[in-house]
Amino acid sequence: MIRILAVLLATFAFSAGAHAQSDAQNTLVLETTKGNVVIRLREDVAPQHAARLKQLARDGFYDNAPFHRVIAGFMAQTGDGDRGDGRGKSKYPDLKQEFSAVPFRRGIVGMARGGHSVDSANCQFFITYADAPHLNRQYTVVGEVVSGMENVDKIKKGEPVSDPDRITRAYVQADKK
Repeated sequence: MIRILAVLLATFAFSAGAHAQSDAQNTLVLETTKGNVVIRLREDVAPQHAARLKQLARDGFYDNAPFHRVIAGFMAQTGDGDRGDGRGKSKYPDLKQEFSAVPFRRGIVGMARGGHSVDSANCQFFITYADAPHLNRQYTVVGEVVSGMENVDKIKKGEPVSDPDRITRAYVQADKK
């Protein structure tokens, strides 16, 4: 009986450690001018988009990217590490949409895209301030804020934003040294 309990405990400890590592691989940390924002990437519903955000964070693309479009009660958009004005893209090709049943509610991270195609998401993303059912199945949900939403609330508003708040550094939690 003791051996069975020991095996069960060892199995649980191993799977908990593997789960923690998996979580760290899918956790994006944004250090911003208003404080940290921690995002759990939804690789389960948008694997290509989650991989893109991780790749761009690892490339340093998001470092110093502004929150260039921030609408009170709706969302804060960022991720233009190219031009900084909302018209920039990364060096990678656009992504095909990965719509899901996950609803847009407060703290959901969605992929921004050009108005011309549902398959034009590239690097920019937004964080919703409130429920936004009109976005459901129209934009790809790529993650959700798990801590730091109070810092998102503090981001300077505007469209465009004058002297915007910024992501000072973005990284995948598993990569932090």
